[in-house]
Amino acid sequence: MNKLLALLVALAAFAAPAAAAPARPKLIVAISVDQLSADLFEQYRPHFAGGLKRLAEGVVYGNGYQAHGATETCPGHATILTGAHPARSGIIANHWVDFTAPRADKHVYCAEDERLSGPGGEPRISPVHLRVPTLGDQMKRANRASRTVAVAGKDRSAVMMGGQAPDQIWWWSDGRFVSSGASPAPVAERVNQAVAAAIARPLPPLVPPAFCGERDRAIPLGGGNTVGTFRFARAAGDAAAFGQSPEVDAATLAMAAALVQQLQLGRGPVPDLLAIGLSATDFIGHRYGNGGVEMCLQLMSLDSDLGGFLRLLDRMGLEYLVVLTADHGGLDIPERQRLQGIAGAVRIDPALTRERIGGEVARQLGLPAPIFVGDWYLAPTVPASRRAEALALAGRLLRAHLQVHSVYDAAQVAAHPMPRTPPESWSVLDRLRASYDPMRSPDLFVVYQPNVTPIANPTRSSVATHGSVWDYDRKVPILFWWPGALPEQRSASAMTVDIMPTLAGLLGLNIPPGEIDGRCLDITPGVESNCR
Repeated sequence: MNKLLALLVALAAFAAPAAAAPARPKLIVAISVDQLSADLFEQYRPHFAGGLKRLAEGVVYGNGYQAHGATETCPGHATILTGAHPARSGIIANHWVDFTAPRADKHVYCAEDERLSGPGGEPRISPVHLRVPTLGDQMKRANRASRTVAVAGKDRSAVMMGGQAPDQIWWWSDGRFVSSGASPAPVAERVNQAVAAAIARPLPPLVPPAFCGERDRAIPLGGGNTVGTFRFARAAGDAAAFGQSPEVDAATLAMAAALVQQLQLGRGPVPDLLAIGLSATDFIGHRYGNGGVEMCLQLMSLDSDLGGFLRLLDRMGLEYLVVLTADHGGLDIPERQRLQGIAGAVRIDPALTRERIGGEVARQLGLPAPIFVGDWYLAPTVPASRRAEALALAGRLLRAHLQVHSVYDAAQVAAHPMPRTPPESWSVLDRLRASYDPMRSPDLFVVYQPNVTPIANPTRSSVATHGSVWDYDRKVPILFWWPGALPEQRSASAMTVDIMPTLAGLLGLNIPPGEIDGRCLDITPGVESNCR
């Protein structure tokens, strides 16, 4: 177990046996592992021996989906505790363009209030763009005594799971946890001191288990950049390296554990919610890909640290229920995919950039550049009388390329009905429609072929990514576990938007079906629930 988490476990104030399966849990623990695809979870599942093993011994939906096409961090986290697809929540991407924004820069971050700025002109972190309530918001509406706490490795993860009025909200930033809350919990400073002490110590290379050996292979990416063999050795004082390693997940769990203890979550007269966003899997996936020894070390570390965190909850004697899922999946680097015989694994052709396509549109139509701003938004300088013409030409240019699967304009996506069938049957247009918002979405939707990595030239910090409409980015595990849960592998599909109504049903909350996109899953047959 990581020393940070071990410290918090040692400080646990209670030592009671684990509680029996609760009819109405007193503490809901919602965990998102950023970029944990269903494929990655199943690949490593036989090797889990700690917290992930325990959670995999509950109710498991291996066929889980972030059903929409906008498979990014902000939209994915927004689905988990709202029951709403991006089309309803308004969180259609990590960033979008709003030409009416009251500032020169029209790019808007999903978790900011662009009307305000923080210290040094940085974005003011806020849930203002989230148009729907979270489970924590619904719990507070039912009883003001209910408390919501959110802790994550990213601000957008904490905000989208914490909702409009969390009692405590913390995220990792520049070597410590920070908060936008008005009354920070005193214990948080103790955790930050422990984190600072850990950063001050050097970290020797991690030792991978034997089974990781098959993944321990150097993959050259050009320019002297090689991935596949890094073991997270860190010099003393290197906070940036700490934040891009398995250590940051352990620190996040330590902060969550400290807040459970200080606030006595799960011990009040009504249920509480603890939302945890674990971000290291995503940091490591982007930096090294998900097929090397780096990801092997990460998932084994995560499994161990989650085990320590759950043992702490056991010692406190809490009546708790855990749900674990992910905000999206991910795609490994094409250089390694090709060695594995995966057809079509390539990096995107630079000719497909918005600048190149837009430049050709401008040349052929005699329009001023740029034609596109941000992610395929038509620039306001394109005359209204020429917008349809510009979109049509851009679509033709894109469709002519072998790396492009399909192209739709906003009018086509908007006219398509919202999908109501199981997520595995959704068409590409269904997936895009579930991600569409008329005020925030781009003017053009470009879908690349499967296994096309939209990073033309990898850098030392970005070699792989996600964000496509394909199942390697959409499929995620959905696990429910509580003390006394019996192992059950569900073959039916489920969506992350089903998590909120399921938990609401267990808590006895009445959520009108017309207000959400998800459905209540009957995970505890014979236990009282408001599932209909």
